[in-house]
Amino acid sequence: MTTFVDRVELHVAAGNGGHGCASVHREKFKPLGGPDGGNGGRGGDVTLVVDQSVTTLLDYHHSPHRKATNGQPGAGDNRSGKDGQDLVLPVPDGTVVLDKQGNVLADLVGEGTTYVAGQGGRGGLGNAALASARRKAPGFALLGVPGESGDIVLELKTVADVALVGYPSAGKSSLISVLSAAKPKIADYPFTTLVPNLGVVTAGSTVYTIADVPGLIPGASQGKGLGLEFLRHVERCSVLVHVLDTATLESDRDPVSDLDIIEEELKQYGGLDDRPRIVVLNKIDIPDGQELADMIRPELEERGYQVFEASAVARTGLKELSFALAGIVAQARAAKPKEEATRIVIRPKAVDDAGFTVTFDQVNEVYRVRGEKPERWIRQTDFNNDEAVGYLADRLNRLGVEDALMKAGARTGDGVAIGPEENAVVFDWEPTMMAGAEMLGRRGEDHRLEAPRPAAQRRRDRDAERDEADQEFKEFGPF
Repeated sequence: MTTFVDRVELHVAAGNGGHGCASVHREKFKPLGGPDGGNGGRGGDVTLVVDQSVTTLLDYHHSPHRKATNGQPGAGDNRSGKDGQDLVLPVPDGTVVLDKQGNVLADLVGEGTTYVAGQGGRGGLGNAALASARRKAPGFALLGVPGESGDIVLELKTVADVALVGYPSAGKSSLISVLSAAKPKIADYPFTTLVPNLGVVTAGSTVYTIADVPGLIPGASQGKGLGLEFLRHVERCSVLVHVLDTATLESDRDPVSDLDIIEEELKQYGGLDDRPRIVVLNKIDIPDGQELADMIRPELEERGYQVFEASAVARTGLKELSFALAGIVAQARAAKPKEEATRIVIRPKAVDDAGFTVTFDQVNEVYRVRGEKPERWIRQTDFNNDEAVGYLADRLNRLGVEDALMKAGARTGDGVAIGPEENAVVFDWEPTMMAGAEMLGRRGEDHRLEAPRPAAQRRRDRDAERDEADQEFKEFGPF
């Protein structure tokens, strides 16, 4: 059964915004008290948060579909809909967020670091919020905006100060078990370690973490063995420790060639040339191991490596190794630039930025309008309501879309598409749309809210309504 997962594909969907409500206030002796439709609630966000208690992406491997709740629709009596609940997903420290194409979206390092993977949709405005001096009683409301959705890839890169690298069965797990309180699986066969193990080491006043990376073999950087899956876990380490087996029973191997092969794999993987290296000649408790260590140590020191001899079984050489690693880690931490306080960067829009673009799509032969506002307004419009469509026309006109289409060469009857190609609203353009308010008369006004009619007129209207109801009763019977 899988217990460690360091790469998953996650399908996230933020909550949709709730629809606004179109309602007219009614009460005794005041049957038409004006618009009172409330706004829809905001959809919930999907947020990734670094949690130190989480060490694997296993939960998302089993449940890759995550969705926040939707906002509730508005209601009459100016009651706004409830906002959707945000969905918070805890991830391990060192999680990298990528899109399906492999582009890095966020690098989450440090407790509490957050990233909004999907933003909830806006709630639609109710007709009470849309009322104005020109539009006293709107007979429509805006729809809620759908929340963001899509696929992201989560990739875990272990956050550790020291990485132990080497061939399978070189003794890396044994070393981390005696240097720290970690208890990895240890056995006398290759690839015992199938997942990275983390341990905490205290050397004097320095506390650092050490990672035991599963064994590497030739071709690891191209996907052989387990190397390609776990080489990413050494990217964040400050120092690399080559653990060389001086008591190997394989006749075609020796510690120096092992070192050369692992260095070549690290070079092929890339991005690790600047990390300091330390060599540990392990298993010197075995007589042949001590003899081989004495033989190859001068050659390694000539190459510039700092060499230590150690035995996890006899527990020799561990103190010197741990303090040497502490010194390198302390230097690496001191060399890192101090994190500056968060600064607010203001990027004003250009004076000629209209907020949208108009281009001619020669393939589909339509004029395509792209922009955050026009596309959001399209999603908020109920196209079954003529008044809502007219309101959209007025908004686009005020934004300058009509003028931009004319400048782009659009003529009456040309196709216009607002939005991306796969999800656009297409219509035949009529320049008279710029006069949407005039087309529908004084749109949005409710003549029932005007000044009281004379008593004689009210009686005539009441008698006409009664006669119409009697006629319908005779024709169709009771409702």
